[in-house]
Amino acid sequence: MLSLLTLVRRHADAHADRFGYAPTPFRGLGVVRQLQPGELQVAVQKPLVAICLQGRKRVTMGTTSFDYGAGEALVITADVPTISEIIEASPVAPYYALALELDPALLRALSVEADLRAGDITPVRIEPADPDVTSAALRLMCLLDRPAAQPVLGEALLREMHYWLLTGRHGAAIRALGAVDSHAHHIARAVALIRQDYANTLRITDLAEVAGMSESSFHQHFRAITTLSPLQFQKQLRLIEARRLMLAQGAAISHAAHTVGYESVPQFTRDYARLFGSPPGRDMREARLSA
Repeated sequence: MLSLLTLVRRHADAHADRFGYAPTPFRGLGVVRQLQPGELQVAVQKPLVAICLQGRKRVTMGTTSFDYGAGEALVITADVPTISEIIEASPVAPYYALALELDPALLRALSVEADLRAGDITPVRIEPADPDVTSAALRLMCLLDRPAAQPVLGEALLREMHYWLLTGRHGAAIRALGAVDSHAHHIARAVALIRQDYANTLRITDLAEVAGMSESSFHQHFRAITTLSPLQFQKQLRLIEARRLMLAQGAAISHAAHTVGYESVPQFTRDYARLFGSPPGRDMREARLSA
């Protein structure tokens, strides 16, 4: 029988983009390949589970770092800023992982059906990969060679993966993400608005109203869950998108800055260097040399 690593390797080797990511036809599911230890990647992660199948990766949230390797799963249960780095990979033995963005609506529906209670949210954690989750993932990846079966069985297997995640080792924290009356659920509504309108000026009163909280309560719970203030969160989204525009699409620095909402290019350059460790011009030159 084909292993999950074999199927992920096959798909990643055939379809990975220049950043090592290969989407699949299934909603929220993709695979990752890296051929060597890589540069630091800064991102505001959506809730997800990533199962490492080969190699090792380090993820840092705030001042805490998490290393995980083959057979382990990284679970992120809130929109949080992370810095990630591949620490073990080579052309002979690349880093391979399978990543699934968690669907809060599906989690809520399953929690109600199964009468599951939410626990305390833990934004980032590492655990051994759950066999039931990897079994569902294996059957899902097997459908890549059977396109006629994908629309019939794909959603059912995604639902099964979410169910096993809810009831497995990571269940308590994941259930908090899906709970309708949880702080995480309310903050998620505000985060969705920030993600949608990150290039525009956002008012805290509007975000607090979307979350159904007072401004003071909103600030408190937003920082507790994401580790950032709303404005810091928006700034990181802007800088991450600007970096993508420059490195992936070749956009000029001024164009990227203005596209994501900056009025001052010098201010953009300073903020960019603080977050990524080098100014945008240097990153673009290094990207051209690597290409």
